[in-house]
Amino acid sequence: MSEPRPDRYAVVGNPVHHSLSPRIHTLFAEQTGQHLVYEARQGTPGQFAEEVNAWFAEGLKGLNVTVPFKEEAFALARVLSDRARHAGAVNTLWRDGDHRIHGDNTDGVGFCRDLDRLGFDVRNRQVLILGAGGATRGLLQPLLEGAPEALIIANRTVARAEGLVDAFRDIAPATRLSACGLDALPQGPFDLVVNATATGLGDDALALPAHLVHADSLAYDLVYGAGAKRFLDWAAGVGCVRGSDGLGMLVEQAAEAFSIWRGVHPETDPILRQLRHEIAPE
Repeated sequence: MSEPRPDRYAVVGNPVHHSLSPRIHTLFAEQTGQHLVYEARQGTPGQFAEEVNAWFAEGLKGLNVTVPFKEEAFALARVLSDRARHAGAVNTLWRDGDHRIHGDNTDGVGFCRDLDRLGFDVRNRQVLILGAGGATRGLLQPLLEGAPEALIIANRTVARAEGLVDAFRDIAPATRLSACGLDALPQGPFDLVVNATATGLGDDALALPAHLVHADSLAYDLVYGAGAKRFLDWAAGVGCVRGSDGLGMLVEQAAEAFSIWRGVHPETDPILRQLRHEIAPE
C-alpha cells in the first residue's frame, strides 16, 4: 500500500522568497512526526481572495499570511478569532469541514512568548512602541493583557497612533495607554522599547534620544538578523545591555499556527537555536 500524501501548507506574501516559514514548519513537522509539506507562494496584488480560494479548493490545509496581505486575509476570513478581530489583520488561515475560512492572528502571542523566553515580564512596566502599523496592531491585545503600567505608541503620523489607543483602550483600562509623535518622544526611560517601524534606523533613520532606555531595559526589534542591527546597535551604544531581534517571535507565532492546524505544539527552543546557527553567516 502506498504512503498517503502529505498534507499541504504554505505561506503567502509578496515578496516571499526570503521567508523562513518553510524551514520553520519543516523542522516542526520533523520534531512532532507530522506528515506534511510546506512551501512559499508568491501572491498577486489585487487577486488575494481568488488565489487563496483556489488553493483551498485544490486541497491546501492551511496558509500563513505575511506582508502585504494580512488585511486582505482579515477580509476573506468568515470566522475570526477574538485576537484577529482586535488586530484587524490575519496571519493564519484554514478551512473547516463546511468550507468556511477561519482567520487568526498569532503575532502577538508569539511576541509575548518570546518575551517570556527572554525573562521579561511586562506587568507594571513602562513600554514604548515605535510605529503604529499592522505589526503593532497585532501585538497590542496580548501585550496589554500582560498589564503594563503604561504603554505609549509613537508614530510619525500621530493620528494613526491615537486611533490604536482608541481601539484598544477597553482591553486594559488600568494601563495608561497614550500616543505621541516620533518627533515628540517622552522623557522615559522605558523598560521595554519595541521597534515596529518599517524604516528602523535605516537611511531615513529615527533620531532616538538616549534617555529612552536605562541599563536594564530590553530593546526589541520585530525584524530579525541584519535588519535589526542598527536599532540594537543604537540601544547598546546608549547603555542598554539587553537587546533582541524578532527571530524568536517569528518562531513562536509559527508554532502557534502549527498548533492550530495540527493539534500539537512543537518545542520552540531547539528550533530557535538551530535557526540561529543556520542564519549566523548573514
